[in-house]
Amino acid sequence: MHELGIVVHVIEQVEQVAKQNNVQKVTKLTLEVGEVSSVVPSLFTDCFEWSKKKSEYLKDCELELVILEGISYCEDCKQTYKTTEYAKQCPHCGSNNTYLVTGNEITIKDLEVLA
Repeated sequence: MHELGIVVHVIEQVEQVAKQNNVQKVTKLTLEVGEVSSVVPSLFTDCFEWSKKKSEYLKDCELELVILEGISYCEDCKQTYKTTEYAKQCPHCGSNNTYLVTGNEITIKDLEVLA
């Protein structure tokens, strides 16, 4: 379960930002998670709920996950398409000359804090 490792990393990053900004408490954390990032949202949430109890800043923090759609781009026909529906092959022209544009990231989008 790699979700725990990712959660620990995210919490470390949030704690660092909280310390640098003299924040007392982080009340809400919003993360953008790509649907093809290999993160299972329910497992991630469970790991976060367990891990936040050990954090000085996040003990009462609410987690919001915003799932970003996987979008791929075809270099041959210059069109985009849903990665989860068509994988590597472009549905517009059949080419495999494609790459993922969005959907594999995990990004801290927003923090709500008490100063």
